[in-house]
Amino acid sequence: MPTYFAPGVYIEEVPPVARPIAGVGTSTAAFLGEADRLEAGDLGKPKKFTNWKEFSEFIKGAGATDTTPIYTTVNRMLALAVFGFFNNGGTACYVLPVDAGGMATLATLLETLEAIDEIAIVAAPGVEDIARKGELLDHCFKMEDRVAVLDGVKTPASDSTPADIFGGPMPIGGPTTPDKFSYGAVYFPWLKVNNPLFTTGGAEPKLVDQPPSGHVAGIWARVDATRGVYKAPANEGVVGIVNLERTISRDKQKSLNPTGINVIRPFGGAPMVYGARTIGGDRNGEYRYLNVRRFMNFLKESIDEGTQFVVFEPNNPALWQRIIQSVSAFLFNQWQDGALFGETAKQAFFVKCDAETNPASTREAGQVITEIGVAVTKPAEFVIFRIQQNTGS
Repeated sequence: MPTYFAPGVYIEEVPPVARPIAGVGTSTAAFLGEADRLEAGDLGKPKKFTNWKEFSEFIKGAGATDTTPIYTTVNRMLALAVFGFFNNGGTACYVLPVDAGGMATLATLLETLEAIDEIAIVAAPGVEDIARKGELLDHCFKMEDRVAVLDGVKTPASDSTPADIFGGPMPIGGPTTPDKFSYGAVYFPWLKVNNPLFTTGGAEPKLVDQPPSGHVAGIWARVDATRGVYKAPANEGVVGIVNLERTISRDKQKSLNPTGINVIRPFGGAPMVYGARTIGGDRNGEYRYLNVRRFMNFLKESIDEGTQFVVFEPNNPALWQRIIQSVSAFLFNQWQDGALFGETAKQAFFVKCDAETNPASTREAGQVITEIGVAVTKPAEFVIFRIQQNTGS
């Protein structure tokens, strides 16, 4: 403590009792897909890009010049997915390229993404095989901080049967706890985009079918930036496409939406994402909505990173109060933003860290336990107006 000699007012800076918790990023994506022309050292390793120009120079491969074309028949699907991501609002992504046939080792490739903490979205554009989709979901479930965006089958046997679109049996029955299916969302149908390899009189068609996952990941990022991760990424236009591979009517969507097939539909000619459910839909209970899963991931990761100061601190009531103040301040901001439901903050969340959650046996084990409850806002998925005609008197 400083020593004072002359009478007067003195101002001292003191550290805050509670430390603020900053929200983590939610829109960094990871794309896995086939590419050619790359050096062996670039294959099977994730590389970060923050704009299309960076990626386009990379995907050209070794020895490229200013006139080297960006696209080839091998890299086109991956490259168009990354282009769709940036074009729809994405700002940062990792790309993990493999050579032709390399996606057969998807589970091994996904292990290389585990160390990259900022990844929140994972996609393998064009993967239709149910086993590969399961590996993507297993990865996200294991990490607990990211969600997979999957593509429906391009030409299913039936476009009104969820299992045909998903590529295999859909999860049924309610899980007793959140499982891997709440860590993924599937989108259908595929998109029609301009073919960058098209030339007049050439063999390439003017339009090609493109899986929607890259464009959708960009829409997730766009909504996160403009509204917040708590907002369902639906009722949003898909930028940079010509058309859809097929049109799904409202009647057909009735059989798809409950099980978590998110449909892209044209409205007034402009295709829009018109679904925001996790895979399995209703059977996922509280996690049937994609924004709830992603927002809970955001909360867990933000609180985890923002409370690291607690480790090895004396486990006593003073520490408990610091934890309560830090977490409560963070959740209060989320409530003010509209992410939590309640007319008052008390209705929206609670944070409990006291002698009841931390008895002597817990403290002796070197643990401090905090219980947190939040009321996450759900999307207005079904908007109903009741109209009656009144006879004037």
